[in-house]
Amino acid sequence: MNEALQQVINRNDTWQGHFAGPAFSANGDSHRTEGLLSTGYSTLDAQLRTNGWPLGSTVEVLSDGCGLGSMGLFLPAMEKLSAEGRWQVFIAPPFTPYAPLLKARGIDTEQILLVHPKNREDLLWATEQALRSSTSSAVFSWLGADEYSYGELRKLQLAAASGDSLAVLFRPQSAARNHAPASLRLQMREYRKVHILKQRGGNQYLDVTLPPSEDVPEQPQLWEIPAWQASPGQASPTQQPVLSFA
Repeated sequence: MNEALQQVINRNDTWQGHFAGPAFSANGDSHRTEGLLSTGYSTLDAQLRTNGWPLGSTVEVLSDGCGLGSMGLFLPAMEKLSAEGRWQVFIAPPFTPYAPLLKARGIDTEQILLVHPKNREDLLWATEQALRSSTSSAVFSWLGADEYSYGELRKLQLAAASGDSLAVLFRPQSAARNHAPASLRLQMREYRKVHILKQRGGNQYLDVTLPPSEDVPEQPQLWEIPAWQASPGQASPTQQPVLSFA
């Protein structure tokens, strides 16, 4: 195991489940080719150059909220990654992942590793080490509202390129105005709609609607309802309830 990641795991503020074994998928392969991890949504896969999530590269998800509502995008992938028996790392999540929801979607909670950095520097360091570790199948990092230089983000991109993890960075909508090295940048601006802001070698500036027909039947969903501002005297529209992540 990467020595630096072991230091993260040994910290008092890190919670870990039971690590199920080596980094092997169900078919015995220890690595995957970029783009072979489907998003679980055919409408989104069809618009992505890799026909799925780009592995070994950072994906940025920008939203108005804390980003937890955007986790609905990654639940199908998390379920598939559970078969590998590697860590799925949550770094600085704003809330504790809701174990019953994960279990209902077939995600092994004993493979979830929670890291709570004490400051900005620790957050960047922990994210980089998790991305470099071969024992991580997915790394979800909430960078918060802080400003990050291109160099800092580039360092995370290079760390992701050294492995084959699903690497997701959650950032606010305001980050869209700045350049970033991520190979894929998505915005969650409407309910069940993904805006492709940037895609290396693929289509950009287009909206992808995720139809309810692609959800897992009778299983909990997780979608963020963007902030809605009513005009004076106008009543709030009826909105679907959002399943909390914590």
